[in-house]
Amino acid sequence: MKLQTKYFGEIDCEAEEFLTFPVGLFGFEEEHKFLLLPFEGSGGTLLCLQSAETPSLAFVVMDPFSLCPGYAPALQPQELKTLGVKEDGDLAFYVLCVVKTPVSDSTVNLKCPVAVNPETRVSRQVILDTDAYHMRHLLAEFGREEDAPC
Repeated sequence: MKLQTKYFGEIDCEAEEFLTFPVGLFGFEEEHKFLLLPFEGSGGTLLCLQSAETPSLAFVVMDPFSLCPGYAPALQPQELKTLGVKEDGDLAFYVLCVVKTPVSDSTVNLKCPVAVNPETRVSRQVILDTDAYHMRHLLAEFGREEDAPC
């Protein structure tokens, strides 16, 4: 099938590639299908979460473990059940990034990751029940051990 995207123009994709968000994303509850598209040259750590229903709606997301190897998202038992897994390690995680100029002023939201069941592709944005992570970590914090959040 053809899909019009915000950053990549028109692309070919298959229905089984879509992530399904039964309750949408925070603030976008009516959006239920997205496609994860890696940005060229990122090695799969910087991606686009593209709406399948609204071509102009796309989020920049990152693999949080590429920024913070010690990142340890812990979901509530009901969230794990909703995603069809028994433990957090069975999920893939992505964090939303707000891109700014200069790039070092960009932020990532480690508090509210997107959790994906890689087998079923059912996905959900969650709020972690911890004070260890926040919604606006500066990208500049990562790589400086004294400031690193993880």
